[in-house]
Order: sequence, then structure tokens, then C-alpha cells
Amino acid sequence: MKATVLLFVFLLNIHSTLASDPDPAQDFCIPETKPGSTRSSHLTSFSCKNSSEATVNDFIFSGVKHAGNFSATGIAATSVNPTNFPGLNTLGMSFVRADLGVGSINPPHFHPRATEVALVLEGTIYSGFVDTSNRIFAKVINKGEVMVFPKGLVHFQMNVGDSPATIFGSFSSQNPGLMRISTAIFGSGINEELLEKSFGLTIREIESLRRRFMPKP
Repeated sequence: MKATVLLFVFLLNIHSTLASDPDPAQDFCIPETKPGSTRSSHLTSFSCKNSSEATVNDFIFSGVKHAGNFSATGIAATSVNPTNFPGLNTLGMSFVRADLGVGSINPPHFHPRATEVALVLEGTIYSGFVDTSNRIFAKVINKGEVMVFPKGLVHFQMNVGDSPATIFGSFSSQNPGLMRISTAIFGSGINEELLEKSFGLTIREIESLRRRFMPKP
């Protein structure tokens, strides 16, 4: 019960104080999804359906009750944004549930369009970020503690406890964006010679990293 109340206050404060998307011009905007409507990646170009057609179910989402599908790295992340929760549309926020197995990581990444606040619901997490002067801010945080990651800064998390961990992250944009450092560098097709000179790696090492991080067709 305490965790639920804390999560409610946490999300409410994020919405009211950190929202960075344009202010809505109406109370809410449930996207019109009838045949013929134009769809964008995060519903930003949908017209709003008549507010009289909105129901309470437009403002409820049940998809984060349980952990999602775990990846090979031991993390399961369920993103919640207007694409799967239309009630969030134009409200300037989104969130994610992340579950980490023992020893698993959320590798270094950043969100170019949003500040993130992460609440530990269960477990023990080594959590931190690096600022533009290359200074690291990192600490082990526990159940009930919260950490903020400023917009655009590289951050990371690792489960250092002896049981699975669950984190809820709230973003100050309905479309925060996500760039994983390793994938951006080794999975995007950057010239091999440039990577070799930048990181002191051999061509064989670069090819190995590319096989690991290059998106599968």
C-alpha cells in the first residue's frame, strides 16, 4: 500500500513539475483511432476524439502489473506512452517498468528529450549518471528510494542485490527517446577506421562488437 501511494505521488509530481512537452490546449486528448485517421509513432498527429466519447477506461492502463519479457541481458522493460496508453496523449509524460534479474544491468543510455525519475519498488540497485564534465554521480539505492537523471545525460542501473529488482521510471515527455551508447557506437555502421582510432580497438575487436550490437534484420 505504501509503495502504491508513493508511486502515485511520484507520478503526480513528475507530471506537474517536470513536463516539458507543449502545454495541452484542452483538458485531455484521447486520440481518434477510427479508420482513416493518420497515425504517428507516438500519436502526436492524431486528432482528438470528442471529449463526450471518452470513458474512464481511456485513463487506466493495466499493462505494468507484472514483469514483461526478459531479454538475454536479464532485463524486462515495459514502456508506457500514448501508443499503448492513449490517455497520456498531450499530457507531457510517459513511464516505464523495468525488472532486473540478480546481477543484470540497464546499460549506459540517455533520453534526449526527457528528464527521468526512477523509483525502486523492489530490490537494491546501483544507479547513477555522468554529467558533461565527466563527473559521475552514483550510489546504491534501495526499495522506496528515488533518483533523478537529468535530461540528455548518460545513466545506468545494475541489480546488486540477491533478489530480482523492479524500477518504475517516469519521463517528462510523452516521447523521451532512447539511445543506448553501445548500440549507437557499434550498431550504427560508423566507419571502422574512426572507431579504431577513437577507442584503440583492433578491426577484429570492432567486428566482434558489431556482431553483438548491430540490430538483427
